[in-house]
Amino acid sequence: MHELSASHERAILVSLRTPQLFAQPEVADYSLAELKKLAQTAGVECVAELTQNRPKIDTKWFVGKGKVDEIRQLLETTEATTVIFDSELSGGQVRNLEHALDAKIIDRTQLILDIFAQRANTREGFLQVELAQLNYLLPRLSGHGKNLSRLGGGIGTRGPGETKLETDRRHIRDRISDLKQQLVEVSKHRTLYRERRKKSGIIQVALVGYTNAGKSTLLNRMTAAGVLEEDLLFATLDPTSRTLTLTNGREIVLTDTVGFIQNLPHELVAAFRATLEEVCEADLILHVVDASSTMRELQMSVVAEVLGQLGAEKNPQMVVFNKIDRLDAEESRMLFADEPFMRISAYEKHDLLALKQKIEQLLAGDSVRYRIPHARGDLMAHIYRLGQVIEQITEEDAMYFTIIVEAREFERSGHMLAAYRVKETSDGDI
Repeated sequence: MHELSASHERAILVSLRTPQLFAQPEVADYSLAELKKLAQTAGVECVAELTQNRPKIDTKWFVGKGKVDEIRQLLETTEATTVIFDSELSGGQVRNLEHALDAKIIDRTQLILDIFAQRANTREGFLQVELAQLNYLLPRLSGHGKNLSRLGGGIGTRGPGETKLETDRRHIRDRISDLKQQLVEVSKHRTLYRERRKKSGIIQVALVGYTNAGKSTLLNRMTAAGVLEEDLLFATLDPTSRTLTLTNGREIVLTDTVGFIQNLPHELVAAFRATLEEVCEADLILHVVDASSTMRELQMSVVAEVLGQLGAEKNPQMVVFNKIDRLDAEESRMLFADEPFMRISAYEKHDLLALKQKIEQLLAGDSVRYRIPHARGDLMAHIYRLGQVIEQITEEDAMYFTIIVEAREFERSGHMLAAYRVKETSDGDI
C-alpha cells in the first residue's frame, strides 16, 4: 500500500445531523469525535469541524447549499485540501461537491477503508481490503473524478489504483471476481485448519469488541503474543491466535480479531467474513468493552449487531469490562454495582488470573464416565483430547475414565465414545 506523503493532509470535518442519520445529539457528537480520531489515525491534520442540523439529507449536496458555501470559504482560510464527511455519500454528491469546492471529498466509509489499507499486513488482509475498496468504488466511479486523479497518495487513494477505477469498469469487475476466487481459496485453507483444530479437541476463545477496547493489550498480557498496541483505532487488523494455558493446565487458543466500529462499512464485513468466521466457530466469545468510555452502551450494541450479522450471536459469550483502572473506585462502584460482568485492567496480574479462572469455569462442562477396553488405545487418546481427565481407574480388562467435557465439544466429538459411556444411576446422569 502507498505511504502518506511527507506533508500531512489538512482536512475539514463535516457532520450532518438529521433524524435519519442520528436519533440522539450525543450520538452525533460522539460520531464526529470518532471521525476526528479516524482521520488522525490515517495521518490527517483536522483544521476545522462543521455541523449542520437539517430535517433531511440534501440529495444533491448532502448538506445544504449555504453550508457548501461556508465550507468553500473555510477551505480558503485554513488552506485545507480535503473535506471529510461523517456519513456515506453517493457518487453524485461527491461529484457535485468536488466541482463546487475544488477539494478532495472523502466520506466516513472511504476513510475507514483507507485505514484498513494501511493496517493490512498479510496477503489475506490485502485481498480483503482491496475487494472492499473496489466494491465500494465501483458504483461511484462517476463521482470520484478529481479524487481519483490526484496522484501522490493520501487518504482515499490507497489500494487498488486510480486511473483504472476511472476508466475501466470491466477491468474492475474482473478484478473483483479474481479477488473473490483468491479469497475462496484462502477460506478453504482456513476451514481445513479449523477442522484439524476441532479433531484435535482444541478449544478456541475469541476476543471481540469495539475498536480500541484493549483486545490486543489483553492478548499480549495473557499470552506474550507481541501484537502491536497503540492508542489508535484499528491498531491491528489481521487476526492473531496464541496458545493460552489456564490455571488447571488446560491449553486453549485465544484469538484477537479486528475491532468493530459504528457504521462499519458493509463492504468490509462482507470482505472479512472468512476471517470473522473464527468468531462463529469459537467455543467462547469474550466481548471486551472499554469501561472508561462514556459511550460504552452504544459500543456494545454495535458489537452485538455485527455478531448478529455474522450469525455468532448465539455463541457462549462473556462481557469483560477492560480499562477499569481509568475509573476511580467510587465511579466504578456506581457504574457497575448491579452488573454481572467481569471488571479488569489488562495491566493487573490478579485481574488476568481471575479472568483465566472465569474462562476455565465457563469452559468446564459436566463429568462423563467411560469404560474403555485395553485394546482400544486409540479411544483412550481421544478421551484426553475430548476433555479434562479427573479420574482414571485401571481394571483387568478395561480402564475407567471420568472426564470434564465442555458441552459443545461433547456434541461435536462425544459420539465416537457413545458406546463406551457408563450410565450413572444417580442424579448425576447426563
